[in-house]
Amino acid sequence: MAPARLELPVLQNWSCHNCGGCCRQHLIEVTEKERQRILTQNWSAADGVNQLVMTWHAGPPWRKRYRLTHTADGGCVFLDDQGLCRIHAKFGEAAKPLPCRIYPFAFHPSGKTFRVSLRFSCPSVVANQGKPTTQRARELRGLAEELALPDTSTLAPPLLTRRDRLDWGDLLPFVEALDHTLADPASPLVVKLLRAITWTTLVGQSSFEKLRGPRIREFLGLLMEAARIEVPALPVAVDEPSQLSRLYFRTLVAQYARKDTVADLSSGFWGRWRLFRAIVQFTRGKGEIPPLQTGLKPVPFAALEHPFGPLTPEMESILTRYFRVKIQGMHFCGSGYYDIPFVEGFHSLVLILPVTLWLARWIAVSGGRDQLSVEDFSTALAMADHNHGYSPAFAQYAARSRVRWLAEAGDLSRLCLWYAC
Repeated sequence: MAPARLELPVLQNWSCHNCGGCCRQHLIEVTEKERQRILTQNWSAADGVNQLVMTWHAGPPWRKRYRLTHTADGGCVFLDDQGLCRIHAKFGEAAKPLPCRIYPFAFHPSGKTFRVSLRFSCPSVVANQGKPTTQRARELRGLAEELALPDTSTLAPPLLTRRDRLDWGDLLPFVEALDHTLADPASPLVVKLLRAITWTTLVGQSSFEKLRGPRIREFLGLLMEAARIEVPALPVAVDEPSQLSRLYFRTLVAQYARKDTVADLSSGFWGRWRLFRAIVQFTRGKGEIPPLQTGLKPVPFAALEHPFGPLTPEMESILTRYFRVKIQGMHFCGSGYYDIPFVEGFHSLVLILPVTLWLARWIAVSGGRDQLSVEDFSTALAMADHNHGYSPAFAQYAARSRVRWLAEAGDLSRLCLWYAC
């Protein structure tokens, strides 16, 4: 089979800066071949490895699935005191499990090609630090070959809406239209997102039984122009989201704020009990917020609801790059996001804006500040994107129905405006 053709994100730079964050944030499942290779490396206490290197986490005894073990502080068993990988140091990068070598990249089908996206759970991705991604073409092609990506001709495009599936040639103009909306240099990011919410909502209400080919682009042009007229600028007054919307929003935020690599957060009876109590507190939205990660303190819910000031130019730049990388990389629908349709997937992606700003406020108030710094914001974005598309909870009916309700009720736009002021 011919090597997969790749489309690389021209907006994004990245190089590993050895922060060790990915080794603390992510649970790594290994294949049987990788497991056998690691076992033959004969790790011991003399190497700084004082426990089992892999844990059976799923599957029947005759078809077990294994993960790399994590220590009590959430770090991978192979993470050393300098934040470096012991496997890499002793045997070279090629000896590491494939998921470790792929991170922070992700590959998603797009017609005759695969598009490459990145995970913003990596601080270096958020900061846009390192080598331009376009200079990593050879490396990424090698990783794609190891992944054994399927023949693109066998892969169906994502649904456009819950009712309509177009072929790739008719679906991709919708992706291009989203990127075009977000690329507008003359408008604030929130305005661009409100316009995109407006026209994608209209797409979700439309029928595409007879709309194909050039008429798709004509239709999109009309929708985008209508959205520009409807949302010319930021509104002077911001309507407060409804109480029900805030309830749905808090339950979603709670999932984004979780960190499941810490051993005592959700494992065992007491871990599950603490998690249950935290969910109840998020549902009530009163009193103090239960901390779900190190660095987050139990502060009053009410402390996050006063204005923290508008997005700074640097925050706008980071978020614009975030949304465009995810859109260009097909990292928000189809195989890139729980096989969710285009419209619903984009609305889930937009939710990252208020989620990130809510988490950034929590980080700021935990540090005794009433205004957001770029560091607060960047940490919050990495925290949110850690789970976005990678926590099974967001694929469940409850989470999906909440996002749909927020969009249909108009409160997705209100949440963006409310937390961006």
